[in-house]
Amino acid sequence: MADPAAPAAAARPTKIIAGADPFGAPLKDALVTHLREALHIEVEDLGTGPYYSIAADVGRRISSSGGPETRGLVACGTGCGVSMFANKFPGAFAATCLSVADAVNARSINNSNILAVSAVYTPPEPAVEILRAWLDTPFKSPCPANGDRPWSDDIQEFLDRALVETPKIGVPASEPDESASCAICCLVKRRELNPIDMIPGGSMKILRETPTSAIVRFKAGSVEPAHHHTFGHDLVVLEGKKSVWNLTKKERYDLVVGDYLFTPAGDVHRVQYHEETEFFIKWDGHWDMFFDEDLETAKKAIAEESSSSSLP
Repeated sequence: MADPAAPAAAARPTKIIAGADPFGAPLKDALVTHLREALHIEVEDLGTGPYYSIAADVGRRISSSGGPETRGLVACGTGCGVSMFANKFPGAFAATCLSVADAVNARSINNSNILAVSAVYTPPEPAVEILRAWLDTPFKSPCPANGDRPWSDDIQEFLDRALVETPKIGVPASEPDESASCAICCLVKRRELNPIDMIPGGSMKILRETPTSAIVRFKAGSVEPAHHHTFGHDLVVLEGKKSVWNLTKKERYDLVVGDYLFTPAGDVHRVQYHEETEFFIKWDGHWDMFFDEDLETAKKAIAEESSSSSLP
């Protein structure tokens, strides 16, 4: 006779959104094949990219999917990098699982909806077992973390409460009703800019938070080495002239006064300032900047392009 207190069997998702970096691609491909051919689950394979951007793509899609029918699968060398960046979106709960026990715990306790796997530590056959355990384990089911026993009533209440409260973490507070507030509260009258320590020649003044906007100025001849952010950003050139190389898309943009450019999250880009240049920039999220080359490498690359373009 079935135990009436036992949780119902998990309903497998009907769709998986998958992605990996080059280190995790072979393992991801093996798991995608298993999902499609053995389990007959629809898979949208986003392919391969840098661990931070491909994981962000999966996390963003799961965040906006709106239901348990769709889950995510990400892979890299360790499984940690993709988990970190998939988790940057509200309602995306990625868990790095190196064992079946990890997978069962992540589903039972955390209601994980993105599985992160390690190509370095997990061969394909054990990874399939991890995947199947993660797919088949219901939320609040008995798990190794509790000695495979059913959760007590108070713990089940806590887990239910967490299911409601955790998606709210990371969601920006609602914008205030600006029509009901004094316009002068958003007025910035002084334009003194503070130096940007990490890039010589740059200075910035934050104008507003949520969304964050700023005025940025660079001296003529300044160079921003190739870098990326975990957020997309919009900018409008107010004065001067600059060139932006989007190395991810292999495109160059020469910007002058009045020009607008949007750079997506994760896109690696390098910048050169031909004149003293000032621009307005707006981004979502907390400021971060991850360098993909040093300043001397950036200057050398720009000089080589300039030299080759001047050849007859």
